[in-house]
Amino acid sequence: MKEASARTACLDGLLSKLADRSAVIGIVGLGYVGQPLMLRYSEIGYRVLGFDVNRARVDELNAGISSIEHIDNARIATARKGGFEATADFSRIAEADGIMLCVPTPLNRYREPDLSFVVNTCEQIAPFLREGQVVALESTTYPGTTREEVVPRLEQHGLRVGETIFAVYSPEREDPANAEFTTNTIPKVVGGHSDACLKAGLALYEKAIERLVPVSSTETAELTKLLENIHRAVNIGLVNEMKIVADRMGIDIFEVIDAAATKPFGFTPYYPGPGLGGHCIPIDPFYLTWKAREYKVNTRFIELAGEINTSMPTYVFGKLTTALNERHKSVRGSRIMILGIAYKKNVDDMRESPAVALMELVRDNGGVIGYADPHVPVFPEMREHHFDLSATDLTPEVLAAQDAVILATNHDAFDYAMIRDHAKLIIDTRGVYRASADHIIRA
Repeated sequence: MKEASARTACLDGLLSKLADRSAVIGIVGLGYVGQPLMLRYSEIGYRVLGFDVNRARVDELNAGISSIEHIDNARIATARKGGFEATADFSRIAEADGIMLCVPTPLNRYREPDLSFVVNTCEQIAPFLREGQVVALESTTYPGTTREEVVPRLEQHGLRVGETIFAVYSPEREDPANAEFTTNTIPKVVGGHSDACLKAGLALYEKAIERLVPVSSTETAELTKLLENIHRAVNIGLVNEMKIVADRMGIDIFEVIDAAATKPFGFTPYYPGPGLGGHCIPIDPFYLTWKAREYKVNTRFIELAGEINTSMPTYVFGKLTTALNERHKSVRGSRIMILGIAYKKNVDDMRESPAVALMELVRDNGGVIGYADPHVPVFPEMREHHFDLSATDLTPEVLAAQDAVILATNHDAFDYAMIRDHAKLIIDTRGVYRASADHIIRA
């Protein structure tokens, strides 16, 4: 009876603090997911403590500076005035009542899940956890991660998940620079390790998010996130394959998609490009294919889409090679400029950008590579890629000096008329130029 009473008191105390906003919110990982969450909780009156192993990022945020382009410094400064503090001292995790883990879940060199960031974070915070906290994993991962990897680490110093501490999985759904959907307006899926955990998770998010979607387990929430992004990956793979077929037939795939999109039911338009980018869509399908093998299931449809999408930079490079050959040039020694190296338009996010694969193909085949991107002034440090390059300002003279330009990311800031008028050869991977011209090649 005493144990049941203690469990109830532990949960009730947490729920009360979250409800009256006296709870401290701890966010681990202050990147593209963590910073918007921090801002949202700060703006609605919670004190937020942010954790990051990157000390330079910690110092920037404490100085009121964001390294993410679409997040204004003024919002960071306002959060600081409201009590937000960033730290690299993980012992302070004990100060937080609600803890959100927003750390990377990349693939390793064998395209298998790399949970080292999740595991290391849990190991790092475990000694400082206490009764009456709720821990939410937001990182995209395979079904079973919360139960198999997170929960045991939360319990290793005597706490009991569902009784004295609570665990949930609630996948992030951030879309950087999307003005239509923001952190608070995007519905949030929440799955708990137990019924008590789900109550704690819903209380953690209910003040900050307009609509919560509770599900029956952490595994359901984990698979929900994968399905969302696999849906996009498979459909983009389909339209990329259709692009190749249409090109061989001399048909404009973008005209086809626009026409098909007029059907008011049963069709959703997806558009081809130079490959997949971002922190989710190129990676998430492989998390499920890896986990499915444990159950002796082959995810052939998903893997085929992955093969098509990862082959797109090579397809674009082939179009470049052919176009240069027709002009009695080779890639070797040619000046090639990539237009847009972020993974999508109007952001500075470089994660998994297919433009980087294109840059490497040009460099490795002897081309003289350069890039223009108003959102990425200097090529950033990346785990697996390196270019000692800065962005070039586009002018008629710069364009005329290139043997070819590859339009990889269609930022609104580009002057497409100037590019069309002064570039000798344009490899258009985004369907920007609908009118045909001898020096514009669809890819």
